[in-house]
Amino acid sequence: MIKRTLYFGNPAYLSLRNEQLIIKLPEVEKNSELPEVFKKEAIKQVPIEDIGVVVLDHAQITITQAVLEFLLENNCAVITCDSNHMPVGLLLPLCGNSTQNERFRDQISASVPLQKQLWQQTIQAKIWNQALVLQRCRQSTVTNMHRWVNDVKSGDSDNLEARAAVYYWANLFDHFKRDREGEPPNNLLNYGYAILRAIVARALVSSGLLPTLGIHHHNRYNAYCLADDIMEPYRPFVDELVYELYLEGVTQLDKASKQRLLSIPVLDVIINGQRSPLMIAVGQTTASLYKCYSGELRKIAYPKVD
Repeated sequence: MIKRTLYFGNPAYLSLRNEQLIIKLPEVEKNSELPEVFKKEAIKQVPIEDIGVVVLDHAQITITQAVLEFLLENNCAVITCDSNHMPVGLLLPLCGNSTQNERFRDQISASVPLQKQLWQQTIQAKIWNQALVLQRCRQSTVTNMHRWVNDVKSGDSDNLEARAAVYYWANLFDHFKRDREGEPPNNLLNYGYAILRAIVARALVSSGLLPTLGIHHHNRYNAYCLADDIMEPYRPFVDELVYELYLEGVTQLDKASKQRLLSIPVLDVIINGQRSPLMIAVGQTTASLYKCYSGELRKIAYPKVD
C-alpha cells in the first residue's frame, strides 16, 4: 500500500488518539466567534499506519511525544524545515527490521569489489535515466550518454557520472548551473531531493540497513551516505517534475509548487518490468540491495523513467 505524505505549513496541534493522528488548528480552536459544531468538524484524523512521510514546515506546530513514537513505530520519516522553509532535519526509527543485527553485519562486511560493482550499477542506472529525461523533455541527442552507460567501469573509476552531469544540466535547462545555492530552479531541485532523500532513508531502515554506511559516499559528517548513494538513479524523476514546473514559469517555493513536489512519492516509475509508485519502487530497490549484501543477488533493482 502506498503511504501518505502529510505536509503542515500552518500552525497546528498534532496529537494521538486510538492510533489516529489528530489534527487541530489553533486559529480555529481559539476563535470564540466560531460555533462549536464548526470547530469539531475542523478536527481531522488520519490513521498512523497510512502515513509514510510527515513534513513540518511552521514554527508554531506542536507535536506530542506519543505522535512521534507511533509514527516511528510505523516506519514513518519525519522531516522538519528551517525558517527558509527548506528541509533541515530527518527523524527515522532506530529499528526497522526484525533481523536488523544480521543485516547490519552483512552490510558492514561487504567487500570492496562488491561495493564498486554496486556503484557501477548505480551510476549506469542514473545516466540511463538522465538520458531518458533529457530526450523526453528537450529532444536532445543522447547517444553519447548511452555510450557512457556502457563505458562505466567498476567503481566508476573514469568518473563518467560527472561527465554525464555536465552534459545533462547544460541541456536540460537554459543557461543553468547546478548549485545548491544557485539561481532557480536550484531551489526546487533542493526541495525535491530532500523529499526523495527522506523516502530512500526510510526504505533503507525498513530493509534493515544502515543509512550512514554508504557504498560510495563516505563524508564523515553525513549521516545518510547510503541514502545519497541509492537515490542517485531516482534523481531524474525529480528533475523531470521540476522541469515541468520550470516550463510553467514557476521559480519560487510557494504552497502550490511544494504541493507538486510532495507528489514525488507517488510518481510512476517502471521497476522489474512493472509500473509502480516511486515510494514502493524505492522499497524494492533497498530490499534488493540487502540481497546483494547477503549474496542472494548480484544486481540492485533500479527504476527506469516511464
